[in-house]
Amino acid sequence: MIPHFTDHAANERTYLAWVRTAIAVMAFGFLLERFNLFLAYAVASSGRAAPALHTRASEWLGLALIALGAAITLLATVRYQRNRRRIDATEAHPYAGSGFQRLLSALLVLMALFLVTYVARQLIALS
Repeated sequence: MIPHFTDHAANERTYLAWVRTAIAVMAFGFLLERFNLFLAYAVASSGRAAPALHTRASEWLGLALIALGAAITLLATVRYQRNRRRIDATEAHPYAGSGFQRLLSALLVLMALFLVTYVARQLIALS
């Protein structure tokens, strides 16, 4: 029997959840980075003169999301290894805060607000 098996299993499930989140963030970043292709197609199919679309913002934000997904994976791996060592340790350790989760949440809220503004401006330019 593995000592503290349920704790190790929970640690691994948490790690895998962070990895899935990182993959989703990177996939969304790739989709966003390619959003300008959709905008170009929408303008071309409308048959009107092309308005000034600012597609560089979607490219940069998409690349930032891809980099953020990679950073999430790295930080999740570091946290998984730290928790693994602490589970096996005999001495008690205080819970290490959730600063990373708060930072990630704040970044995602800021990116969501930017996306709402950005997409709304692009749709107004297309109409």
